[in-house]
Amino acid sequence: MNWPAFAIGLLPEHLLLAGVLLLIVHALVARSGQGAAAIALLTVGAAALAALWLALTGFEGEPFIGQVSVSRSTSLGKVVVLSLAWPVLLLARDDLGDGGPFYPLLVSSLYGLALMLSSDSFLTLFLGLELMSLPVYVLVLLGLKRQTSPEAALKYLVLGGAATATLLMGISLLYGHAGMLALVAFPEALARSATATAAAGGGAALAGVVLVLLAFFLKAAIVPFHAWAPDAYEGASLPVTAYMAAIVKAGVLLAALRLFGASSVPGVLVGLVAVLPLASIAWGNLAAMRQPNLRRMMAYSSIAHAGYLFLAFLGDAAGRFTAVWFYLLAYGLMTMLAFSALPAHGDDSRRDRIDELQGLFHRQPFAAIVIGLAMLSLAGIPPLPGFIAKFLIFREVMAAGHTLVAVLGLVGSYLGIYFYLRVIQAMFMGAPAALSGTQGAATLRTPALVASVLCLLPAIVVAVAPGWIFRVL
Repeated sequence: MNWPAFAIGLLPEHLLLAGVLLLIVHALVARSGQGAAAIALLTVGAAALAALWLALTGFEGEPFIGQVSVSRSTSLGKVVVLSLAWPVLLLARDDLGDGGPFYPLLVSSLYGLALMLSSDSFLTLFLGLELMSLPVYVLVLLGLKRQTSPEAALKYLVLGGAATATLLMGISLLYGHAGMLALVAFPEALARSATATAAAGGGAALAGVVLVLLAFFLKAAIVPFHAWAPDAYEGASLPVTAYMAAIVKAGVLLAALRLFGASSVPGVLVGLVAVLPLASIAWGNLAAMRQPNLRRMMAYSSIAHAGYLFLAFLGDAAGRFTAVWFYLLAYGLMTMLAFSALPAHGDDSRRDRIDELQGLFHRQPFAAIVIGLAMLSLAGIPPLPGFIAKFLIFREVMAAGHTLVAVLGLVGSYLGIYFYLRVIQAMFMGAPAALSGTQGAATLRTPALVASVLCLLPAIVVAVAPGWIFRVL
């Protein structure tokens, strides 16, 4: 162990772990549980600032040689995901109260995510991925405001277990091929698959790569491994849905980015990396058109967006890194913006129904405008960040020589414009829905309003000055 690197490089993880322990002690001591939200906010904020400091100073080190390393890119990843967790915590304070098991579970999940982003071996990658995922299964179950929550949590658990088994089988084959658990075994297997698939060991290397890829496809809800996402998003409480849509997806894609490294996708795997993401784009956008509520619609939207992100892996390493990073930043901000501005409602099952958003502009103008901006950006309408993000993805795919894939992906993206505009039409052009006594005040409550502003301000910066973001990356 490298003690200086352990103490400094893993400072965000140390703070998150300390926060988890403090939240557990607080739950045991304070019977009411009040104050847990403040502890979680301070913990995540301190960890985000620590990661930002490491990124700005360019700190690099290996706390555990061969297992965990810290670089500027890993620290930036932690800054993004931990910063996006702040609006989630504010939404939870507004939606779930100031206490309860939500906060230690969320901070525990963030700890696993941060560890996964620094992993150098399949051992720590698997450990971080499971530490991130296991609390989320419970968080989905905590959304007991809906009758479908237990069923959604069970589906997510079963399919998440299938992803874990698939990943472990792929890792075992790569270990048998390379004789090591270092992540470099994956790009080495990619290179071997490109040149000697039929040679001794080539088949095992290819099978290992395919299984690991399929495990990540399942975690990211790529078609046909997407069945858990709509039910989990709909059955979970709003903060958990926002966390899964923006942060868990970002963690999975950043881990895949670290796994691929500087390697390119060999010709034998181009079909897998192109066809399934294209199917996700088409099916996600088509299925979203018929959804009656925003939460389920966003689930199918996230399936399509996962397809766009995985198409970037067809490009070269440098362009892939920038495209995926910028896309995750823009997508995460806009997804969080849409959920944070969603008006409160006494009946959670009706809160996100599109017919409840009818005439929202006449009741809550700020909420309607903010949700409208998020929808337009997610649809890829210029000059919003979503347009720039999609442009970067398709530019990388075309630069790699996959023009047909880029054209098909672009055509599929046009399908998504319909259901995003459908939400805008309901809010701005629909007749105002009759207010019930449980529907809440005419303005956003303070925590939700703060969460909206925390997402809106950086989104404006990304839209106005994308070049500055590129220089930072």
